[in-house]
Parts: sequence; structure tokens; C-alpha cells
Amino acid sequence: MNKMKKKEASKTTGHEWDGIKEYDNPDPFWLRLFFYIALFFTLIYWLLYPSWPVPNGKGLLEWSSKKELNESIEEIEKIRGKYQKQFDNSSFEEILKDRNLMKFANAGGKSAFQNNCAVCHGAGGGGNIGYPNLTSGAWLWGGKIDDIYTTLQYGIRSPHEETRDSAMAAFGKDKILTSKQIDMLTKYILNLNNKDSFSNEADTLYQEHCASCHGKDGTGGREFGAPNLRDAIWLYGDDYSTIYDVIYNGRAGVMPYWKDKLSDSTIRQLAIYIHQLGGGE
Repeated sequence: MNKMKKKEASKTTGHEWDGIKEYDNPDPFWLRLFFYIALFFTLIYWLLYPSWPVPNGKGLLEWSSKKELNESIEEIEKIRGKYQKQFDNSSFEEILKDRNLMKFANAGGKSAFQNNCAVCHGAGGGGNIGYPNLTSGAWLWGGKIDDIYTTLQYGIRSPHEETRDSAMAAFGKDKILTSKQIDMLTKYILNLNNKDSFSNEADTLYQEHCASCHGKDGTGGREFGAPNLRDAIWLYGDDYSTIYDVIYNGRAGVMPYWKDKLSDSTIRQLAIYIHQLGGGE
């Protein structure tokens, strides 16, 4: 009995809790082997990669995340360069016919659009109040790629000397028309598609003050960037109070010019991307 007790005692650490003894058994061989392998791996990793205790901080492989990033950028630039030269030497017509150049243009154009245009026109080009919807097909200055390219280059009412320029007069603020006449014009425009409701006086007002830009029948004029007043696409709104306010106070929104701010290649990519949003002509 005494030998059994001594043998049992030798197998414990001497600690006991509520009658439960802690045995002093050796750790399994597989666990110890795994521990030593982990130590060996850690030592090798320290030597190969940038970490202590290597003095130069680069590791024997001289690897760094910055170096890996630069290598990735160089690889991307090589791929980009493959198409960049071809893109720069191709016309819009040639680019539209080349699937790879279109992918290149749309990728670059989308990136440039999100960085420079989305804040006003929306991430998908759907526009906001006072900022045109680029997917609707309602173009104030033309929706062909060349038209879009020109608008991007010089802007609208921008400081650039070649900007596209026009202005909606403030007929009430500048006392060109009375409030009563503006009220008649507002109702006239709201009912442009129903000519039977026109009064001769309202029609005369429109022809004298609005037709030179918006056209005699209200379908707009791209020469002046004048909107079509007969469709369902409105830049500021199609309710009575909004149209009255536009006629009374006028509008002169500004689109910035991008020439010399962005590279010509980027502007061309933007023009193609915007044209492909769904509203291009």
C-alpha cells in the first residue's frame, strides 16, 4: 500500500482542489515537436523578412511592402503603357471600334469621373438639381463624343477664354418683365404641349423674350445651350414655383474647365466614358 501511495504521489504536482489532484505528466511528443518547429520557423522568418534582430531592418531577402507596391505599380504601368500609346494615336471613331481600347478608356474615364465629376453629376451620372443628368440624352450643347470633349475641355461659363457661354436672363430681378407677365410665361411654358390653352399675349411674350434661345416651338437651341422646354427633363424642376423663380431670377450655373488641369488623354477617356453612360448620341 505504501509503495502505491508513493507512486501516486510522484505523479502529482502536489496541488489539490476539492479533492482533484494535478498530475505531473510530461507533455505529448507531438506537441513538443510542433513547438520546436514553430520556434525554428520564427527564427527563419526573422532572418528573411524585415524584423528584429536583423540590423539593416530589411531581412536577407531585402523585401518590403513598399518594394512590393512599387513592383505592382510598375507592372500595372507596363500593361497601361501597352494601350496608352495606341489610345493617344487613335481617333474617337477608331477607339469606338476597338474593344480593348474601349475597355481601357472606360476604366480610366470611370476613375476620372468619380474623382472629378461625381460630386455634381452623381456617381452614376444621374445628375442632381441644377446639374444635368448625363444618362438621359438631353444635351444642352450636344451629345456626340466631340461635343462632350469640347465641353470638358473649356467648361460652361467658366473662366476659360474659350468656354461655352450663355445665360438665362433674370427677367424679374432686372425688371425686364412684370410679375404678371412672368406669371403668364410660367403658365405658358407649363402648357407648351397644349397650344389650345395659350393666350395671344402669352405667346407674344414668349416669342419676344424666349424664342431666340429656346426656339419658336420651345424645343431648345444648342447654339446657346438652351434647354428643350417640351420634354420631361428639367434641370431645376417642373413645378410652377420653380419655373417662375428661374424666369424671375435667371440661372447661370458654371461647369469648370478641365483643359490643363487634366491630361488630354484623361479628358478623352472621360468623354468616352460619359458618352457610354447611356445618353450619348
